[in-house]
Amino acid sequence: MNWVEYFFFQIYPYLCLVVFAIGCWARFDRSQFSWRAESSEFLEKRTLTWASNLFHIGVLGLLMGHAAGLLAPSQITEFLGLSAHAHQLLAVGAGSVFAACAAAGGGGLLYRRLFNTRVRATGRPTDLFILLFVYMQLWLGIFGLPHSLMHSDGTIMETLGAWCRGVITFQPDLPALLVNIPLIYKLHLITGMTLFLLTPFTRLVHVISAPIWYIFRPGWQIVRRNRHVANEET
Repeated sequence: MNWVEYFFFQIYPYLCLVVFAIGCWARFDRSQFSWRAESSEFLEKRTLTWASNLFHIGVLGLLMGHAAGLLAPSQITEFLGLSAHAHQLLAVGAGSVFAACAAAGGGGLLYRRLFNTRVRATGRPTDLFILLFVYMQLWLGIFGLPHSLMHSDGTIMETLGAWCRGVITFQPDLPALLVNIPLIYKLHLITGMTLFLLTPFTRLVHVISAPIWYIFRPGWQIVRRNRHVANEET
């Protein structure tokens, strides 16, 4: 492993996680008003409705699939009756469906942000940048699907999973496992880690927030008119 790979697969993961944790804490502590999705639905709704739904369904499905496929050791999948080959095919099949949803939805969101005059005029440069970055990360994963089919014995998935679990358990020798992994997977890993690095500084922070208390909010709300305004109207 050369020094570039040593940095990206042994030092960079922890750098991204530290910036993610400290950056999110600092932003929430100092600028809570900016902690939001910054929806532009009131500017244009037709394209946003289908594109955003497809994009979020696809991305959330991919995130859950990656977490389950890479963080679960082979003992668990074997206990569930899945061989390495079946696990690989399941990951490719489900990943293809969710990736297609995310690609279609992301394309609609990009078109909307680039060619809708009102959305483009009111958006910030970081909004377009992070959307392009996520879309690029998505297509890197799609381009890796043929390699997954060519290595359907599950060896690549198990190797990537061992590296991910090694990062979490602070085992510095595990990045050496990635030496023989195809370049497309390495790029996919690097851009995936970079998303953690960028999250505190973009609208991506909304993905780690959930309006849980909204569920328990009363179904009714009391709305009172301002007396002074009402008197002036009369």
